[in-house]
Amino acid sequence: MGSQHSDVPHSQSAKTNLPTIIYASRTHSQLRQVIQELKRTSYRPKMVVLGSREQLCIHEEVSLLRGRAQTNACHSLCRKRTKKGYCGHYSRVSDFMKYNPGLGDDPIDIEDLVNIGRSNGPCPYYVSRELHKVVDILFAPYNYLIDRGNRKSLSVCWNNSILIFDEAHNLEGLCADAASFDLPSWLLTACISEAKNCVDLSISRREIEKANDKSCNPDNFAILRGNHSAALLLKLEKQIAEVPIESKELGFTRPGPYIYELLADLNITHKTATMLIDIIEEAALLLEEDAKGVAQKTKSTICRLETMSDILKIIFRDGGNAHAKFYRVHVQEVEANAADALKGKASRTLSWWCFNPGIAMQEFAVLGVSSIILTSGTLSPLESFAQELKLEFPVRLENPHVISSNQIWAGVVPAGPSGCSFNSSYRTRDSLEYKQELGNAIVNFARIVPDGLLVFFPSYYILEQCVGCWKNKSHANSTNSSTIWERICKHKQPVIEPRQSSLFPSSIEDYMNKLKDSSMSGAVFFAVCRGKVSEGLDFADHAGRAVVITGIPFAMRTDPKVRLKREFLDQRGLSQKEGCKVLTGEEWYTQQASRAVNQAVGRVIRHCHDFGAIIFCDERFAHPNRQSQISLWIQPHIKCYSKFGDVVFTLTRFFRDAGTHGPPQLKSRAEDRG
Repeated sequence: MGSQHSDVPHSQSAKTNLPTIIYASRTHSQLRQVIQELKRTSYRPKMVVLGSREQLCIHEEVSLLRGRAQTNACHSLCRKRTKKGYCGHYSRVSDFMKYNPGLGDDPIDIEDLVNIGRSNGPCPYYVSRELHKVVDILFAPYNYLIDRGNRKSLSVCWNNSILIFDEAHNLEGLCADAASFDLPSWLLTACISEAKNCVDLSISRREIEKANDKSCNPDNFAILRGNHSAALLLKLEKQIAEVPIESKELGFTRPGPYIYELLADLNITHKTATMLIDIIEEAALLLEEDAKGVAQKTKSTICRLETMSDILKIIFRDGGNAHAKFYRVHVQEVEANAADALKGKASRTLSWWCFNPGIAMQEFAVLGVSSIILTSGTLSPLESFAQELKLEFPVRLENPHVISSNQIWAGVVPAGPSGCSFNSSYRTRDSLEYKQELGNAIVNFARIVPDGLLVFFPSYYILEQCVGCWKNKSHANSTNSSTIWERICKHKQPVIEPRQSSLFPSSIEDYMNKLKDSSMSGAVFFAVCRGKVSEGLDFADHAGRAVVITGIPFAMRTDPKVRLKREFLDQRGLSQKEGCKVLTGEEWYTQQASRAVNQAVGRVIRHCHDFGAIIFCDERFAHPNRQSQISLWIQPHIKCYSKFGDVVFTLTRFFRDAGTHGPPQLKSRAEDRG
């Protein structure tokens, strides 16, 4: 066992010489589920969950802010006693921790921490920050571990620690995204505007205070923007605008190290980057102080300039450029906003994309982490996942499901009621015949499946096209004047997943309310693979009795990030030694689509007493190579049905029999889960 670092002398782990466990998941709602399960067990490790100030701050004014503005305001009130006040909640943390040493011995969630703060006065955010130094198990969202800045803020003994990444199918994408950046024109313009404000503010402050304070030197900020010869942001904007773009589809692409050439022309190098980061962070503080009054009125203020600081930290990390070989520089022309269009300015985005998610994971090995455990229902195929993350994974385990065969119906439905083939590829998905056939099949499923039905589409575009067709009166069958949509609604009340994530909670609430309506035989949720319904939500028992997959959710081949990732993998494959197995661009592309299908399918059967049907409405799922990428626990149950009548017959019988076999506590379990 490794000894504990001196910066965490009081940890539980240090006392018992046990490793610290860090349990990470993608979202706080997923962590909440895990903590609820911990509460049900007899285990009582000392624990805490980390959250953001947005979730935990209870200060009357600071809690209204968001993002960096909130962080800076918090630091200002907590770290320095200023004329503008001091945070009373922060000042109570030390005594509260001293007199409550048992905090965390029983599981506590974000809401529990906030309640402690409201009833006893200490800041919940800093209580969690103090408590995390002495726990056996720490719960946190992924970004607290993957993002370098967040990770450095933790007082964790990494040596000999155990990291558990739950819902790990998201991990490769999140690792790559954390090491990448996109800089759109509008953001750069906002940064330039803020830099000019800094120059003006520092000049006016100097005049008022008649000070000779170098920290507020207008020339510093003029380096970023102004009439200064080294107005970096203006020069960068000009450089991006002058990049030769071959075509809108292809954009401008160069190998990763080209970013250093681009910035060297602006005299931004490893030597000058640190100074620039300091100037930007000083500028951000100046803007935040000035914006305080406005922020209190608007409830939020965002400093865009700090994005430039984040970008420089990614490019010049560790003072080297070895990581650049895993990147691509890309400049893409995007739709200009009205103001830019009037000025004749093209709107462009400069991107530096990382295509090796293993960069982030390898850092944990350097920190001395003992074990990394990845868990998910949709990691397979495991070999390619290990290749992507550049980890060995000597222990690999793929389990069957806890359910028995009479609790699951899984079938490929290659054609609809009229015999028309189901294939949602771009060749057929827009045809009227396909959309009508799919709609008529869903009418049948809505009639047969009790309670909740989930229908997943490959994209929002296809979802909207199909629903539009089903509602169209002119497409109604001549023998039946009702539209397909009206016929679906006779059996189940519909809810459609919204594109805007802010509307998502109300759509879930709507679905759950419609399920409770005793005048109908359930509800149907029309959703999208990779959307919010397909990720991490629990449609247990009556909330989801069947899931319909209407196609394979391939990403757009022409998307620059997808195209360049495929090229990167193929080029890497060519440079590998013979006999060394590598993931090709095409394999990665198809596996990403399969994982999205497996995620959507996993919404339905959620515990050992649950039952449900998985219906694949696309003929391509009949191919053995496609079925081999479906979750291992489903594969033994899959049957292919050449006739739609056989689907109706067997599905009807399945729900008749499963309904009678179901244990009496099903309903109460569903209610417990909320």
